[in-house]
Amino acid sequence: MTQTAPSRTSGSRLVELGAPALLLLAASAIAWAAWSTKAASALEAGAFVTGVICVWLVVRQSIWNFPLGLLNVAAYTWIFYEYRLYADSGLQVFYFALNLIGWYLWLFGGEDRTALKVQRTSKRELAIIAVFVAASTALLWWLLGKLGGAAKFWDALTTSISLSAQWLQSRKKLECWHIWILADVIYVPLYVSRGLNLTALLYSVFLCMAVMGLIAWRKAVKE
Repeated sequence: MTQTAPSRTSGSRLVELGAPALLLLAASAIAWAAWSTKAASALEAGAFVTGVICVWLVVRQSIWNFPLGLLNVAAYTWIFYEYRLYADSGLQVFYFALNLIGWYLWLFGGEDRTALKVQRTSKRELAIIAVFVAASTALLWWLLGKLGGAAKFWDALTTSISLSAQWLQSRKKLECWHIWILADVIYVPLYVSRGLNLTALLYSVFLCMAVMGLIAWRKAVKE
């Protein structure tokens, strides 16, 4: 007797069907950037594409998200510096290091140096992260005031939240997606206010993909 393939959940279908739509949106954004006189630089357009593909690879738990992520981080280090978002620019340096750490952990961070699996974050660690975000935001807000940074509080807050999310993502913790969603909700209006419209669009895409990532990784935890 033949066996039928297991049916896919509605969540899995949503994640898979969302990929073509998001990639089409990325392609449309690049086309817009090519002809619009107010478009962002070619570097920002390239960072847009690598960013979308990178996050999609994270959703799929593909190890190839890390080399692509390193390229994306390098591009945004310069872009944010140009727009005086100094905390976001400095954040990319930490992203670079956390990407390297994550690359190693995803390959060898499991039992007996096997590939790492998606796990839940303990309540104790989440409490520590909340304290870190509060303290880091206060420190960066003060420091950015000295450096003459733009949007000091929001730049400091999103930087602190994003560091926490990246740390959890590098260790394949499910809750990283909750924190990314929070960060993206703040990032979109922040970048619009700074004239980084293409990057704001990118983070809108990130927001959608973070929801997809949450669905996909939650399913992986149950399995």
